[in-house]
Parts: sequence; C-alpha cells; structure tokens
Amino acid sequence: MEIVKQKRKLDRLLEKDPKFSEFLQNQKAHLEQFRSEEAYSDEEDGTDYPNGDATSESLSSLHNKKILTSCTIDVWCWLISEEPTGPALSNLLNGFQTACQYGIDSEGCAHSIPDKEVFSKILTFVLSEADGIFRRRLGISDSCSVEGFMKLESTSTWKTVRPLVKSYLRSCLFLLNQVTDCQLLVFVLSRLRASILFFVAFPSLIRRFIKITVHLWVTGEESLSLSSFVLLRGIASQLNSDCLENCLSKTYKAFIAHCKYIQPTNMKHFEFLKDSIVELYSLDIEKCFQKVLASLQYLANILRRVLSTKKKDELKKVYSWQYVNCVDIWVKFITRNIKNHDLQSLMCLLIQVIRGMAHLFPGPRYLPLRFKCIQMLNQLSLASGIFIPVASLVFDCLEYTESSKSDSHKNAFNFASNLKVPKQLLKARRFHEDCIHFAIELLAGHFSQWSRHISFPEVATIPLILLKRFHERTTLENMKRPVKRFIDQVEQNCQFIQMKRDEVSFSPSDLQSVDSFLQLERSGSASFSQYYASILQKSQFNPS
Repeated sequence: MEIVKQKRKLDRLLEKDPKFSEFLQNQKAHLEQFRSEEAYSDEEDGTDYPNGDATSESLSSLHNKKILTSCTIDVWCWLISEEPTGPALSNLLNGFQTACQYGIDSEGCAHSIPDKEVFSKILTFVLSEADGIFRRRLGISDSCSVEGFMKLESTSTWKTVRPLVKSYLRSCLFLLNQVTDCQLLVFVLSRLRASILFFVAFPSLIRRFIKITVHLWVTGEESLSLSSFVLLRGIASQLNSDCLENCLSKTYKAFIAHCKYIQPTNMKHFEFLKDSIVELYSLDIEKCFQKVLASLQYLANILRRVLSTKKKDELKKVYSWQYVNCVDIWVKFITRNIKNHDLQSLMCLLIQVIRGMAHLFPGPRYLPLRFKCIQMLNQLSLASGIFIPVASLVFDCLEYTESSKSDSHKNAFNFASNLKVPKQLLKARRFHEDCIHFAIELLAGHFSQWSRHISFPEVATIPLILLKRFHERTTLENMKRPVKRFIDQVEQNCQFIQMKRDEVSFSPSDLQSVDSFLQLERSGSASFSQYYASILQKSQFNPS
C-alpha cells in the first residue's frame, strides 16, 4: 500500500533527524489553520466541474498559491496514516484537485504543482488509497452492498466524509476528461471501479460518469475500451435500474454514431463494441425486452418505408453500416439468450427484417450485404434450433457469378468490411471465384446444422438439383472441383440418413421417437461435419 510506504519513509527520517519531528508538528499546526469546510461545499449545482465546483470558488479567493513539494506530499501521507480523521486528507484532496488540472489553467486552485514528479506522486497515492481510506472511515468492507451503504447516509460519519468523497470523485472525472495517456486512463478507471458504490450518493456525478466512460469505451484503444466496458458493466449491474437504463441508451447511441464506416483495421474493435452492448442488454432480459422490441420495430419501419417508396435516400439508410450493425447486435443478443428466455417474437421480427434486406438489393454489387444476411440467418437457426431456409438466398447469389472474367484484380475481396462491390471488380475472375466459395461455405453451414436430422434428404433435394445445374453451366474451371466435392458430400450424407431411416419403424408424427433418432445419430458418422470444419479452417471470410 502507498500509505504504508510513505509511513515507513517518514519513520526513517524521524530516526535520522530528530528535528524533523518539530517540522511535522509545525505542518500539523499549519493544516489546522488552513482547513476550511467551504473547500468541500456539497451543493448539487448541476454545473460542469470545475467551474461549478464550490471547492474551486472558495479556493480562488486565495491570492497566494502554495507550491506543493515532494516533501509536503510525503508529510501529508504520513499524517493521514497517523491521524486519518485529521485535516491532512482535506489538504491532500485539494492537492489532488490541482494535480488533476496539471498542465491547464488552474487559477481556481490554492496549490501549484511544480513538476511531473509531484504530479505523479500525489495521483498515485490518492488513486491507490482514497477508496480504502473512505471505507475505513465509514466502517464498510469492499463487498458492501448498495443497500448497506445507503443506510449510512443519515449518519454523522457520512456527513463528515461526504464532501471528501465528492471532491475525490469530481476530480477523477475531471482527470478522465483531460488526460490522453492510455495507461493513466486505465488506472483511473480501475480505481473508480472500486468506488462505484460511492456514486450512489451523487446522482449528477453518475450521469457525468457514465457519459465520460461511454466516450472512452467507444473511442479508446483495446485496453482502454475494455477497462471502460468493465466499469460500465459494474455501474449497470451494481447500481439502480436508472443507471442500467442510462448505460444501455448511451452505449447504443454512441455505437450507432461511430459505426458509419467499417475498415479491416477497426473491425475487431466494432465486434467488441457489439459484444459489449449485448452483454449489457443481457444483464436483465425482462427489462431490456421492450427496448430491443422497440429497436427492431424501428428497423422494420425503415425497411417498410423503403419497400414502399424505393427512394435513393431511403435505400441508403438500409445498405449502411449503421443499419446492418444494429441488426447484427440483435442477432447476437438473441443467439446468446434464446435458449434460456422466450425471445421467439423478437426472432420472428428479426428474421423478417433480415430477409427483407436480402431481397431489397438484387444484383451482383450487393452480394456482400446478401451474404451477411445469410450468415445472420444461419446464426439464428443454429442458436434456436429452428429451421430457417436460406438455400434460395444462396442460389440467388450464385446467379450473378458469370464466366468471362478478367484477371486484372487478383487480390481477394474483403466481404467482411464491405457492403457493396466496386464496379471495377464485377468483371474480375477472382471476385466471382470468391463469391462461389463463400456461397458454398454458407450453404454447407446450413446443411451442417441439419446433417443429423431425420429430414435431411428432403432438406437437400432441391439444393442438390440446383447445385448440379450450376456445376454443369459454370465455365470457371477452378470452381468445378469444389462444387463437385460439395455435391458428393451432401449426397453421401443423404444416403447415410436414408439408410438409417429405413431401419426404424416409427412414423414422422412420433416426435419422441424422432428426437431419440436424432440423439442416436449425432453420435454416429460425422463425415459432413468434418467436411464443413475443413471449409471453415480454410475460410477467408471470417472477420475475426
């Protein structure tokens, strides 16, 4: 602990220099004179810190600033260890406020920070020790609940500590708004995470806290974004329902505002943001159900309006990353929670939206968007165990793979980071080969889910006919072999399931027996599953 280190250092000084004891006594006397309750005015004025902070207003009346030296900080830390209820903590928090404004105009502060060493020392000590000091003063443990903490609000101890806690929290929020160093921001967030409980007493600070943390979450690099999310999850899960509502609303809006453009370099970050939103919404499914429903209805209304007007401006709203990412968030939400919650109505609406998107944009330029729609339908089907037909969508995509192509573009097209194909790529042989590979992968994923199902031969009948026709007409010689292998694997699986069906005596209406058949066959031959696993291993289309 920082406080123990400081105490040991000062104890050694006392042993070496007895006169240092006189200096400490003088410091204590000075602190008693300097202590001012106005420095921690507790009014909720609602204005932005520090201008609206009563601490700054009272300190601005002091004409001469006191320069904080490293020795002064050491003395204050020692005094806090010796007398936790003494005036040293108030002065240290005043110094902490000044340190949080280091490098900017801090005329309202009574102290001055001369160099980075003092800045670092005071920040390290206060951030490391403040939460523990406050908890010891209040007599609460690290595991204290919100209910237990709120019982203290009427006590005299809390009334004494409250202005100190508020000063500390406000200074931390100011620091988060000013600092750009990622490591320092992560450290501040980690310390505030320990003090989430104290924000209960300051509703205006909670709102500001959430706003700042959401900004760091959506704009920060990997470690900062992760630390910010951990803090948001703590706020949403530990504090009241209003805080959960605030976190849900602000994270969703911030994500929409920042996801207009997707590049290969930021895809991982946006996937993390979507997963973060899903985790927050999964904290309380019942409370979040209506919010998800409202969002899906809004997306459906946009699609319905586009289908009726077909205006160019309206169409752009649907084939935008904002729209697609919003749909993908709810796909992730449903796939995560549908096994344990009744989300059938949400899934039905979502499937309609996705299929509407897929049919709205025919033509080869929108193949990436249509492939994304098929991916999302496969994910929903796999998570829910409900059959969602996608074969027709896949074969619609294969209709646009032509044969007389140039070799001018030999680089692979990034389907994951594009919604629309540039015109110059439409004649590229490599692009059309990639489209066929992707279509096979998606259809294989669909078949893989139902490869052990008793009705697989019927599921695969029409797709097999269409696959054979495609194999006959395509002139892309490089694609004939993978298409033929896919056909062979599907036919082999059909024969296997048909053979097993011939061995049973129950009718298709005997659902219990059908289920037992499925359980038995899932432990049997898995050649098609192995084939699909090999496709995924070689896949170029996985965004991760």
